[in-house]
Amino acid sequence: MSQTKNHIQNGSCPVYKKCGGCQLQNLSYPEQLRFKQSKVIKLLKGFGRVQPIIGMDNPYHYRNKVQAAFFTNRQGRIVSGVYQSGTHHIVGIDSCQIEDVLADKIIVAVRKLLPSFRLTTYNEDTGKGFLRHVLVKRGFATNEVMLVLVTGSAIFPSKNHFVKEIVKQFPQITTVVQNVNPYRTNLVLGDKQTVLYGSGTIEDILCGCRFRISPKSFYQINPVQTEILYNKAMEYADLKGNETVLDAYCGIGTIGIVAAKRGAGQVIGVELNGDAVRDAKQNAKANGLQNIRFYKGDAGAFMQAVAEEGEHLDVVMMDPPRAGSSVPFLNALIQLSPETVVYISCNPETLARDLHYLQRHSNYRVRSIQPVDMFPHTAHVESVVLMSRVGSRQ
Repeated sequence: MSQTKNHIQNGSCPVYKKCGGCQLQNLSYPEQLRFKQSKVIKLLKGFGRVQPIIGMDNPYHYRNKVQAAFFTNRQGRIVSGVYQSGTHHIVGIDSCQIEDVLADKIIVAVRKLLPSFRLTTYNEDTGKGFLRHVLVKRGFATNEVMLVLVTGSAIFPSKNHFVKEIVKQFPQITTVVQNVNPYRTNLVLGDKQTVLYGSGTIEDILCGCRFRISPKSFYQINPVQTEILYNKAMEYADLKGNETVLDAYCGIGTIGIVAAKRGAGQVIGVELNGDAVRDAKQNAKANGLQNIRFYKGDAGAFMQAVAEEGEHLDVVMMDPPRAGSSVPFLNALIQLSPETVVYISCNPETLARDLHYLQRHSNYRVRSIQPVDMFPHTAHVESVVLMSRVGSRQ
């Protein structure tokens, strides 16, 4: 169980209670790890022994993706920050203990530039105004930085001068994108976007593989712990070189590409997000891989189609959203009956539900459970679980 000398204590974050994003900041980091370990054990102990949680040596500034909402208060001052947990109230924040330091500085700089360029903030009540959100993504291994300006209108006065000024202040920025979201919605990003500077994407390196990241594509937020998580998943998959692997909910292809590079015979990735699938295909090409292909589609429907066609899979690696997997997906998984299932979960409650369903309706049994602290100071905990059929080689 990894620990740190720098324990966050009560009150060290000035907006801890207002923000609500870091629910465990009242605990020291070793106490947080014990809390999360206890939570996973309580939910999953019926499936087998839970391994000690893997924490971080330095559980600060680990988020490689930072986004801020913008508004103008009654005094006419522009404020940037995060939505208070469970509300639509913006809490003003200049720096955060879990966000990338450079990203926070860029967001503050954008805010300070707005008045000099006579740019307004978006008003949700009137539907008028310019800047709604700022999104910053940074590749920790490459140090490439993407700046996304989410605007309520496509009209961007003096955009070339604005971009020139922000890049001058932060030469680390390798691309700037304007994303237009004119709708009254809780979604941050809209459908239309324009590249203002650079290629419109950045790259990062994870587990020795190179990945292209676009504004809308999902990429793990904590790359340090993601490597630990993925290495454990590969250990569980125990690839020998001739397996057919399905990477379900594959995103930009991270898990599948690592598996393809680590010796899988062939890998199939499926993902509903079209932007992510395009990135995944490009990522496979960038890593020189011929043994992986990607499909756009719902993971459950894809699994059903594969099962109906009588296809054979040896390993299924699944990393569903917080809601967990679907019953059609699990039924198709049972019908396909791969020898090994590696389930990566960001929600132990839905993980417990899905494991219970699989054990009740099939001969799959849990062989190992490993919690990983992907999001220090929050209540979230990630787990990777190895399941195999009774009587298989595992």
